[in-house]
Amino acid sequence: MSSESDAAVADSARDLPPQIKVLPPGPSSRTWLVRHAHVAAPMGPLLPPGPPSGIVYATGRGSNVTDVDGNRYVDLAGGFGALLLGHLHPAVQRVVALQAERLLQALGDLYPADAKIALLERVTRLYPEPNAKGILAQSGSDAVSAALKTAKLATGKPGVLAFNAAYHGLGYGPLAACGLRESYRAPFAEQLNRRVAFVDYPARADEAAASLATCRAELARGDIGAILIEPLLGRGGVLAPPDGFLRELRELAREAGALLIADEIWTGLGRAGHWLSSVAAGVCPDLICLGKGLGGGLPISAVIGAADVMHSWRQEAEVVHTATFAGAPLAASAAIATLDVLRKEKLPERAHRLGARYAAELRLALNDLSQVREVRGCGFMLGIDLGKRPGVASQLMRGLLQAGYISSTGGGQREVLVLTPPLNIDEGVLLASVPVIAEQIAKVG
Repeated sequence: MSSESDAAVADSARDLPPQIKVLPPGPSSRTWLVRHAHVAAPMGPLLPPGPPSGIVYATGRGSNVTDVDGNRYVDLAGGFGALLLGHLHPAVQRVVALQAERLLQALGDLYPADAKIALLERVTRLYPEPNAKGILAQSGSDAVSAALKTAKLATGKPGVLAFNAAYHGLGYGPLAACGLRESYRAPFAEQLNRRVAFVDYPARADEAAASLATCRAELARGDIGAILIEPLLGRGGVLAPPDGFLRELRELAREAGALLIADEIWTGLGRAGHWLSSVAAGVCPDLICLGKGLGGGLPISAVIGAADVMHSWRQEAEVVHTATFAGAPLAASAAIATLDVLRKEKLPERAHRLGARYAAELRLALNDLSQVREVRGCGFMLGIDLGKRPGVASQLMRGLLQAGYISSTGGGQREVLVLTPPLNIDEGVLLASVPVIAEQIAKVG
């Protein structure tokens, strides 16, 4: 590793290997989860009654999490990809502490905080063309809602072209375009935008041709104002489209008078090895949605886009997209600190380089396991496809938890193990997970 790389991960020297004192879920986690079940609305599929599973977090530091039973884990999920800098990064902590002594809340867009304005200046510079404008929001779903509204204002067209297996959040605008699971949409279908067309997300060149042909046919309807796409599918199973697909989709959008919206809530800010995956693919989307890791652990998101597109919000009658806490000073300050660390420590570049090595090590270790269909992804956004076996990745996730590693799942049937560790995770701690993952896959059978 170069001296530059050594400096980039200096804050990660505290990362430690797993230490399991009591097999998870331990007694304290089970007690807390029983309490949770008594007060939290039940979510997810209807399951037979049984003992609680999972753990309850108590503390986090860097790439480690400690549960309420005192077990220490290596966090390979990173808050569903949101913890780009790990837990409690010192730079974010310092800025949040200073901001907490100055101001916690301003008055939205009426009397904005200095931190909000400074963040908008920073985040709009990420857009690949000059004079970009931005909207700050509170979550990834909120950012996608703002982008869809912008597309309607700019084009006058209410229709949306979305992709099967894609996930954009569960607010009503994004939910209508959620292709991951029909069960997410079905109960609310009568309240959702009915002018959404779904197209298959391609993984191979032959699939790309078919997908583009379907896109062209749907756009010919004339009512589609937005094409919404993840440059790399996240929850859908960590799928990257073939080279050139996004560029051709960009051209189709121009021809049809629709806006291309890149949902970079997972892929952006270095998670997939580039500041913006769509731009790395040679595309300048009309709108780019950012979220998850932007706030360094605090909830904040953004939409950035071309000035002429964003000016469509200027209407005769007042039209706005805002919220009381959108761009609140504490989260805005944390976001500025996060962007500073990402740039100073060159973490997107590190994720690109080390992520490729991690993926190669995984492929080598898993090569002889018939259960593994593919290891795929970019940067520190990787997926291990375990084939068409519903729930198999959930079984693997539980085995890894007992071995001291936190992970998540993806794919329509939870058949993909998803790995999204912090971008500054200690290299040795990260690579030590490879044989453990191989061992646990072999146990799943």
